[in-house]
Amino acid sequence: MPRGRRLDRVSGRERPQDAEDRVTASLAGLAMALALVVLCLFLTDRLHLKAQLEDCLFAGRTNCAALIR
Repeated sequence: MPRGRRLDRVSGRERPQDAEDRVTASLAGLAMALALVVLCLFLTDRLHLKAQLEDCLFAGRTNCAALIR
């Protein structure tokens, strides 16, 4: 018997509450992973924009405001 699984004494099957808890924990983990992916994409986009602005300014251009969204 794997650790963490509680079986019903009569039927030998996993209790419904345990299965629901496992599904809830899995969904919470998936939501956290998706939130991290979205955060990373947002930060990557912001850093790319800042790098473009910095490159424009270091090139000595004066019309870099067009790069700012």
